[in-house]
Amino acid sequence: MRPVLDIVALRSLIAVADYGGFHRAAGALALSQSAVSQHVRRLEKTLGLPVVERDGRKTRFTARGAQLLEEARLIVGAHDAAVRRLLGEGGPGTATVVVGATEHGADQILPVLTEAVREVRPGAEVRVRIDRSARLTDAVDRGELDLAVYVTEATAAAGDPVGGLPLRWYAAPGWKPPGAPAPLPLVAVNEPCVIRRRALTALAAHRTPATVVAEAGYLAGVLDAARAGLGTALLAVPGGQHPEGLLPVQGLPAVSPVRLSARPRHGADPSVTGAAVEAVRALLAACETGRAA
Repeated sequence: MRPVLDIVALRSLIAVADYGGFHRAAGALALSQSAVSQHVRRLEKTLGLPVVERDGRKTRFTARGAQLLEEARLIVGAHDAAVRRLLGEGGPGTATVVVGATEHGADQILPVLTEAVREVRPGAEVRVRIDRSARLTDAVDRGELDLAVYVTEATAAAGDPVGGLPLRWYAAPGWKPPGAPAPLPLVAVNEPCVIRRRALTALAAHRTPATVVAEAGYLAGVLDAARAGLGTALLAVPGGQHPEGLLPVQGLPAVSPVRLSARPRHGADPSVTGAAVEAVRALLAACETGRAA
């Protein structure tokens, strides 16, 4: 007989990866650390191969363990989706569809996503999540999101290209850059951030010295810092709408659009995710056409 994987043990394995170790995984799962360790050992015994190994004081996955982790995410995601359907949360008229988007352009992308879902599933409850790209793709793999739209460069996760968001420089009304040789003050999202790197790379290529004077974990903080006149920010603004309280800055180097991708959950209804992806693709195509014009 083929070995049977315990789904509880698979959840523990995923938690070890997501929370960076057995201790934190145990806290997140409300289990003892020894219970989580037993779950992982159970998987190793079932498969007859090592899944994790010690690297000094840290734990890392073996090559086969990393492969098991990838499969575990698919299994747990499919299991949880099946339970939702069996409990009446997945019927054609009453399904809950959870979509996620990167902060950049979310104010225009999320309405398009939710409208597309409701056109296919008129009675569906649509929930949204705004987060960083890597977290969104991880949530899709865990079965927490049905579809994520994210910055392509920000994660190695494969997805379907949907288009690009125009990037423009913005600052508070009346803000002026300091005179040379003072560096250009920037406000940006904390690393890792694709748009932050794009800004610094473009300025360096333009031989414009720059320094990040304010940074924030999320886009809202960047907007607040820019509105306070602390510096200029490179922002993704689809549709040509300027962020409230900010104006375009002239004379800085042009930056090519940041590319976006969409990643559906394994087992998600393709009629729903397909309609949502096409709606976002049409929105971004219109944005890029308007930029070219």
